Amino acid sequence: MNRRFVLAALPLIFLLTAATPPKKPAVPPAPLPDLVKIVLATELGPIELELDAKRAPIATRNFVRYVDQRRFDGITFYRAMKLAWGEQPNGLIQAGTRGDPRRDLPPIAHETTDQTGLLHRAGSISMARWAPGTARGDFSILLSDMPSLDADPKSTDPEARAGYTAFGRVTAGMDIVRQIFDSPISPTLGEGAMRGQMIAKPVKVLTARRMLTP
Repeated sequence: MNRRFVLAALPLIFLLTAATPPKKPAVPPAPLPDLVKIVLATELGPIELELDAKRAPIATRNFVRYVDQRRFDGITFYRAMKLAWGEQPNGLIQAGTRGDPRRDLPPIAHETTDQTGLLHRAGSISMARWAPGTARGDFSILLSDMPSLDADPKSTDPEARAGYTAFGRVTAGMDIVRQIFDSPISPTLGEGAMRGQMIAKPVKVLTARRMLTP
C-alpha cells in the first residue's frame, strides 16, 4: 500500500472518530413505589387503578411505561366477555393496543399468580396474552372472581399451569366498568372464541395518567 496514502488518510480517520460521540450508558428506570395509582379517563367516566409494583413488578412496570409514554391515550375497551353461569355480572372487559405497532412495546416475561400471590378477583386488572411471555399492551378488568385465570401448578395443561398475570385492582369506577360490560355486543365482529364478545361501539380511553400520591 502507498505509504503517502496511508498517512494522508489518518487525519480523516481521526476526524470521523472524534465526530462520533461516545455512547452514554443506559439510565435505569426510576424505582416505582410499592403501589402505583393510575386513572383511566374514559368517555363514560374515570376508572382508578392501584397497581402492585412490589408483588408484580414486571407487569406493573410495563403498564406504567405505556401510561407515561401516552401509548394508552386513545385506545378502547373493545371486548366484553359475558359468562352466562354463576352470579351476575360474570366476566371481564378488555382494552389495549390490539397489536398496533405504533403503540406496542416489546413483550414481557410472564408472572404467575402462585409467584405473586395476586389472584383474579372481582375488580382485578390482568394482562391479556396469547402464550405466556407474549403480553404487551392489552389488559382485562374482571367483573367477578375468576379463579380459572389463576395459575394451577398441579395441572397437566401448560396453559392452566401458567394462568394469567393479575397485577392490581380497581379502587374507584367499578360503575364505569359495569357500564362498559353492559355495552351492546356485535353479533358479527371477532374471530374464534372472541366472536360475539366484541363491543359494537368500543369505549374510548381519552387519557391514562399516573395519579399524584402523598
